[in-house]
Amino acid sequence: MADLTTAQAAGASPPGDGMSAATAARVGRRALADPAATRRRVRARRRRDTLIGWSFILPNFLGFVAITLIPVVAAFALAFTNWDSYNTPDWVGLKNFRRLLHDESTKIALRNTVYYAVGHVPLTLLASLSLAILLNRKIRGAAFFRAAAFFPYITSMVAVALVWNMLFNPASGPVNQFLQWFGVAHGPGWTTSTDWAMPAVIITSAWRDMGYYMILFLAGLQSIPKEQYEAAEMDGATAWQRFRTVTLPGLRPTTFLVLVLLTVQSFKIFDLIVVMTQGGPGRATTVLSQRIYQTGIVDGEFGYASAISVLLFLLVLVLTLTQFWLNKRRERS
Repeated sequence: MADLTTAQAAGASPPGDGMSAATAARVGRRALADPAATRRRVRARRRRDTLIGWSFILPNFLGFVAITLIPVVAAFALAFTNWDSYNTPDWVGLKNFRRLLHDESTKIALRNTVYYAVGHVPLTLLASLSLAILLNRKIRGAAFFRAAAFFPYITSMVAVALVWNMLFNPASGPVNQFLQWFGVAHGPGWTTSTDWAMPAVIITSAWRDMGYYMILFLAGLQSIPKEQYEAAEMDGATAWQRFRTVTLPGLRPTTFLVLVLLTVQSFKIFDLIVVMTQGGPGRATTVLSQRIYQTGIVDGEFGYASAISVLLFLLVLVLTLTQFWLNKRRERS
């Protein structure tokens, strides 16, 4: 039996797989007689398995290195230089970061980015959660309505922006015409107003994104055991009490994931604003990502644009780490 076990460890087939017990015993004795050869075969098998694993990982990893990792590292290095993409970068130390402290355009972009995030995150979260709770019921056509709610997320951002620009048209848009039914004679200027342009972008973005996060909340809702709802109902809990004591605690991991994803996405907003308002009117909707594009690609100040990128990266990193810390603290308590 010991010889048979040793033979199997050395890579031999068991007797039932076409090898007799006597043959397996002979292989086992050879393995005992030459333990160095056994170790070589084991190491060779491990190397082969490692190479097979890397062959699956390598294409995606090379793409990540070339498209993401190298540009990120380069951005951190360029943030300390003055570079126009044509000449050799000049080392300027912290000059770009000191410039950030006195750059009014960057300060406005930072305020607009925070404004957008503060409006977009809670609105999208509440809309997607409400939609998920509504479509988690056993209603006729639920699959169709789920697909319809998700469809805007896979629609071209350019198409979404153009359609909502027409809806928000101050003179003939359906939104202001709808408001007139409620006595609002002069509706907001929306994308033509410095006060209403950012709310218009937030509403459009929330409408587009809520379908995706609805899917995440649906998965979270369906993972909550039905027995918990039945027990709460037997105890006389109302619908609101069941939502507060069963649904919300059960959705805590999903809600945390959605908050993190929404926060990162909100601070990276770029394409919707470029197509919908181009940062205007004035600088009312200019955000940090657009400021980076304007400074680097249009003005050719890649060093200063990299410094703004580092600011955006650190801001998102701090917010994300804070969310993880608060979530861990809540779990411990």
